[in-house]
Amino acid sequence: MYPNLYYFFKEVFGIEIEGFKIINSFGFFVAIAFIGAAWALTQELKRKQKQGLFVYTEEEIIVGKPASASELMIHFFLGFIFGFKILGGFFLPNAFSDPQLYIFSGQGNWWMGLLVGGVFAWIKYNEKNKLKLPTPEKRTIRIWPHDRVGDLVIYAAIFGFAGAKLFDILEAPSAFFSMLKAVKEGKQDVGSLLFSGLTFYGGLIVATIAIIVYAKKHKIGIIYLADAFAPAMMLAYALGRIGCQVAGDGDWGIVNSAFISNNIGESILATPEQFTNALHTHSAYLSSKFGTIEQMHHMSIQPFLGLPNWMFGYTYPHNVVGDGVALANCSGVHCNYLPLPVFPTPFYELTACLILFLILWAVRSKLKIPGQLAGLYLIFNGTERFFIEKIRVNATYNLAGMKITQAEIISLILVIAGVVLLTMSKKWFGKLAK
Repeated sequence: MYPNLYYFFKEVFGIEIEGFKIINSFGFFVAIAFIGAAWALTQELKRKQKQGLFVYTEEEIIVGKPASASELMIHFFLGFIFGFKILGGFFLPNAFSDPQLYIFSGQGNWWMGLLVGGVFAWIKYNEKNKLKLPTPEKRTIRIWPHDRVGDLVIYAAIFGFAGAKLFDILEAPSAFFSMLKAVKEGKQDVGSLLFSGLTFYGGLIVATIAIIVYAKKHKIGIIYLADAFAPAMMLAYALGRIGCQVAGDGDWGIVNSAFISNNIGESILATPEQFTNALHTHSAYLSSKFGTIEQMHHMSIQPFLGLPNWMFGYTYPHNVVGDGVALANCSGVHCNYLPLPVFPTPFYELTACLILFLILWAVRSKLKIPGQLAGLYLIFNGTERFFIEKIRVNATYNLAGMKITQAEIISLILVIAGVVLLTMSKKWFGKLAK
């Protein structure tokens, strides 16, 4: 497991770079996911533009002006934060021993912040000065939808994060308020409160609403935009799940009772008797997680096709959330592992969603009716998530006597919406096809 890039470089290359402790693996792959989504979305928007499915809007800009005071201040501020926190951490002893705590503290290097802030402001001043004209001019430019990908991705990130956190609070309010109390008492940092337990479907719903509002404002055909987003969203989800798997963010599956763990975090095939003994050995931890051992849901599936044990039962050693029991011969943060191996559901999802992305990418030019690709995405997304929920650890609701998770409810709605959109798209949008 690699909770941050420090652990990755240490294990793979044998080098220790303290500054890399501040680069969380989950956040790193989320950034990669947004870059991948931006690339796929840009390609699709350009393709649809060539088909004549989009129109441009005109905007008036002023060129040739020197850098304004506000521009210089913004760039100075960004440079100051980078120098004060990121570079400044290299001048403080043990700053990166707990990166999340350091980031949300008041620690840093003021001189480095002022220096880097000044450099950022000078770069902006120099950049604008090279383009300065004796008399600034007004020019009208054409803005196509693919020119707005940066804005679309930023909107998706901001509103997606807000929605993901909101739905997580709605799904498990007691856990949120317990963590909030721990933050107030100084037992946990603010970062844990903000970035733990993000719910994908909450982010998807709130980000979709924000993107629709943005598209209407800038006269972008919503149904065409939905089709363009379909493969991009699937790719982003797959890449994001790499972060979940690599960092061990707690988004894993139920226990696979075909395995037990040893004290260095390895998964070992076990008999039913050995599994039962492991249950009692770790009863204190398991009771704290599930109430009683009897309430812990588990399933037994042995490896097949010669695949490695970890694909069926993984202990997430060095997981970023510190869940589990202590690893042997490990000190400091990120020294826990799960005493009973669980199904690595993030790995299953990243594999499934990469395959589904390739399918969407392959058929995107063959589906001529607007809305069909978006409908197919909803079906794929909802079906994949519904079935993965069967082996995931999640809070459940009691609905008409059935125990069902928030994600299962939403995934069913998405599948139904996808089927309706796919079957009705010709009637609703057939005239828009080109």
